[in-house]
Amino acid sequence: MIRLIKKLLQLIIIFAVMITLLIGTLGYLKYKAAVNATPITEKVESIKVSKNYTPLDEINTDFLDAIVAIEDHRFYSHGPIDPIALVRATVTNLYQKEVVQGGSTLTQQVAKNIYFENDQNFIRKVAELFVAYQLEQAYSKDDILELYVNVIYYGDGNYGIFEASQNYFNKLPSELTFDEATLLAGLPQAPSAYALSTNYERAKKRQTEVIEALEKYNK
Repeated sequence: MIRLIKKLLQLIIIFAVMITLLIGTLGYLKYKAAVNATPITEKVESIKVSKNYTPLDEINTDFLDAIVAIEDHRFYSHGPIDPIALVRATVTNLYQKEVVQGGSTLTQQVAKNIYFENDQNFIRKVAELFVAYQLEQAYSKDDILELYVNVIYYGDGNYGIFEASQNYFNKLPSELTFDEATLLAGLPQAPSAYALSTNYERAKKRQTEVIEALEKYNK
């Protein structure tokens, strides 16, 4: 009986390793296909020439601090991935028996948004990691943060901080008040759930979490 159990465990481990290798290989191939079709530097430059692209120095600093605090507060100290966030998210999701927390860094989110936005599977996650590593090799943290706030979705059809500032408040990103900045910073986590046109009260509750994160991490 013990031998049978050992054999089963070995088979399970071998199967798990094979699946991991397969997903890793397919993810790498997906990454190579994406960057071969459009190299990362070319993709980034095509985003930066958009008429609504807004440099960091033209964006309210409260908003930038709030985004980092609520989305990835170790952004400036970790690499393309954050092992601590990944472990925390895995434990939380297992405990809740559903996906209630993500472990993606800002760099991973940029990778997803510029290459793999419509894919939701493990192969995409692996491809996303390869892009994230290449992004951090080619660009500074500030460059990546700038890309993030310009490509992320803020709900109600607004992509990028310029559209969100204009369409929600009729202001330039540099003109946002603290209240407006912290409200917008809470939207990217779940833009449809927090869309200001339909879920304003929920967005305000999310804003409270943003302000608490700012107070905790922006010291």
